[in-house]
This record gives sequence, structure tokens and C-alpha cells, in this order.
Amino acid sequence: MAKEYDLVILGGGTGGYVAAIRASQLGMNVAVVEKGQLGGTCLHRGCIPSKALLRSAEVFRQTKEAATYGIETAEIALNFAKVQDRKNNVVRTLHQGVQGLMKKGKIDVYEGFGRILGPSIFSPMPGTISVEHENGDENTMIVPKNVLIATGSKPKSLPGLEIDGEHVMTSDEALQMTELPNSIIIVGGGVIGIEWASMLTDFGVDVTVIEYLDQILPTEDEAIAKEAEKLLKKKGITFEKGAKVLSDTLTIDDGVRIEAEIKGKNESFQAEKMLVSVGRQANTTNIGLENTDIVVDKGVIQTNSFFQTKESHIYAIGDVIGGMQLAHVASHEGIVAVEHMADQNPLPLEYENVPTCIYSNPEIASVGLTEKQAIEQGFEIKTSKFPFKAIGKALVHGESDGFVKIIANKANDDLLGVHMIGPHVTDMISEAGLAKVLDATPWEIADSIHPHPTLSEVMGEAALAVDGKQIHG
Repeated sequence: MAKEYDLVILGGGTGGYVAAIRASQLGMNVAVVEKGQLGGTCLHRGCIPSKALLRSAEVFRQTKEAATYGIETAEIALNFAKVQDRKNNVVRTLHQGVQGLMKKGKIDVYEGFGRILGPSIFSPMPGTISVEHENGDENTMIVPKNVLIATGSKPKSLPGLEIDGEHVMTSDEALQMTELPNSIIIVGGGVIGIEWASMLTDFGVDVTVIEYLDQILPTEDEAIAKEAEKLLKKKGITFEKGAKVLSDTLTIDDGVRIEAEIKGKNESFQAEKMLVSVGRQANTTNIGLENTDIVVDKGVIQTNSFFQTKESHIYAIGDVIGGMQLAHVASHEGIVAVEHMADQNPLPLEYENVPTCIYSNPEIASVGLTEKQAIEQGFEIKTSKFPFKAIGKALVHGESDGFVKIIANKANDDLLGVHMIGPHVTDMISEAGLAKVLDATPWEIADSIHPHPTLSEVMGEAALAVDGKQIHG
């Protein structure tokens, strides 16, 4: 007899397991179907392992710079095997934590590949889930009142750039490298490409980034992207922008060689390895969408503001619906979806209030509109830009590059956007995020006392600078 649930979630990644916990809190009987490991891409192939490697790269770089702080060190060596061991231990610890949360919430976890079936003897509506087990056991049937699709995404490639996992990799394969290459070509200058470029150059790898557009980090404010490129070039990274990679020119011998068209001319690039970082595509195939009336457009599932699909009892969240494709976004989408199922009347998610973070060195973080977006939306704006060089704690910290930029509505002083590049800005963006949620103004941010000496003082000064009232600039 098929087991019945109030909610079955396809995918145990960040969005899926957070939704499961919230549903359990609301008294639902919940099951999660996961073909890999709980925690999904973020925990095992994305956010956490990449940030663990970035932290090791940061410590290695800082150790090499120790003499600047008056610390004399002996010969410094990188043991990449131990770097990978540390990364794996961090992932393992967090994975055990997620497993514990499932037990605490009395949430059933089915290991296997879940597929939505059409109307059947189990249910008159599409939604019965068939769980296919890798060990060859007979499929398990589970019958939910509601379904939440949280199947995530996988790395894209370019036509003709075959991923072999050794010479040509995506971030999935790069995370498993046992040795660092001497040189690498990174195709794509978006968030993932820039994080890997920063990490690898800090590890001592010769890095070339080839970007199709004329701006790296195309979703960021132009001033931030320009500053990032300038500071990353100082670290030794080579950038080729406005470059169309010619996939059919790829040759692999001892390393990789490829050509790119730049300003009408073909240029050749060579390195030991290549990392393809050109975005991610939603996992919508083979999950049974054809057995439903769910609409898929441009590769992603279409939903309303509460993440209901055209089948009102089937919801979808996270990368599979496109959008911002961030773990914290998927988590909040999952909470909204579950609360909507439970008639809790949640508020729709305001994506303009979602902070984004890039964990390169220097770090980058933002919330709200870029200057270009604000102007395109018809706002008359006023802006400020305040440098970390004027902040005492930044000088003490030894990292004073970068700035905070604030964009405000000239008509009513409303905060429109905050953009940061510099030390630890991924930890400071939440103040700006809260200000956006509360519909604060720059003067209200400035009126909040920022302790001295802290890096957070840059927010207070940048807020004052919107009206030319900054103290230290």
C-alpha cells in the first residue's frame, strides 16, 4: 500500500530541506525524495565546498603577506591534499547536521530518483511520486496531498565544449581536483567564474578569464564591476572581455588550447586546464512534468508569486524556477510555498530586498537596484561612494581597497540600492538588507551609531555622503 503524506518534496537541497522543516513545524506529515545527498548542490558541489577552498586560499595568501604585519615566517608551502580534506570535513559535518534536522522533524527521507505520475489508482490528480532506487529495488509509491519541486540545477556548458572532467571541467569537477594546475582558462566572468579566478590565483595558479560581454559580473553595478576587475588584475588575473569562445577550435594535448574572437580577430589561448562557468540550467527533465499541466518556459517551471504551478497542489522553488538561483532565495521561497499550502497567508518574496554575495578577494555584496536599473525605472537618483581607505579598521585589517556605494531616490530619500566591494562585505550587507526591508532612508542608516573602530563604519559614512555630510571623506 502506498504511503500517504501531506507534502512530498522532490529534492533535498537547501530549498527542499528548509521547506521540509517548516512544513513539519506546521504539523504536516512530510517526505523528501533525494537521489544524491541531503544538502544538495549548495552543500556538496557549490556554496559550502567552494567557500571552504576560498578560505584556504585566503589563509595561504595572508600567510605569504605575514611579514607586512611584522610576523616573520619560515618557508610557506601549500598542501592541497589537506586543503581538500578540510573542505570535505566541513561538508561532512554540515551533512550530518542536516540529517539530524530531518530526524528531529520526523521527516521521512527516500533515497532515489522521484518522478511525478499522472492520475492513477492512487490519486485522481497528478502528483503520486514514484521513487526509483539505484540498488534495483522495486519502485516505491508515495501519495502526497501537495508536491514541492526543488530539483535544483546543474552547470551549463557551451556547444562543442565537451566536459571530460580532467582537462575541461565545470565547477563540479573542479571541486574534486587532487592537484592544482599551473594555469587555467576560465570561460565566463560571472559570479562562479570570478570566485574561482580569485581562489586559484591566490593558490598561485596563472588565471585567464574569457568573458563574452564587455563587463565582468554583468549583474553587478557598473562601478563595482570596474573596481573588481581593477583589483583582480592587480592580483595577476588576465581578463579578455567581449570575447566569443570558438568551441570548434578546442584542442587537447598536454593541456588545452582554444581560440576566441575579439574585436573581429581570432586570438589563441593555452593553459593546463579549462573551467567552463557559463551559468546553470534547471533540472526539469525526467521528473514527470509531462504527466501534468505544469508550464515550462525557457527551461524553467512557471509559478505564481506563492510558487504554485498550473497544478495548484504542485509547487516549485529554487533554481528550477529560474530567478536569482541562490541558496538563501530557495530557502525563503520554500518557506513561502509551504506556508501558502498551510493557509498561513505569507507575504510574497520581494526579490529587490534579497542580498547577493560574491566571495572573491575582494568580496562583493549588494542589495536592491543598480544605478543603471534605477535610472531605467524612471527614478531621479542621488548616489554616494565612500572608500574603505578612510576607515581605520580597514587599515588595521590590512585590506583597505574598495568602497560602499549607495543609491537613493532623490524625491523621497528612499533607499534604492547598496553595493559593496571590500573586506568582509558579505558579512556587512545584511544591514543594508534590513534597511531595504524596513524601507529606510540613508539618513536613518547614518543616524544608527556604528561602533568605532569597525568596518561597519563605512556604511554610516556612505549614508552620510548621499547628502554630502560624510565626516572622514
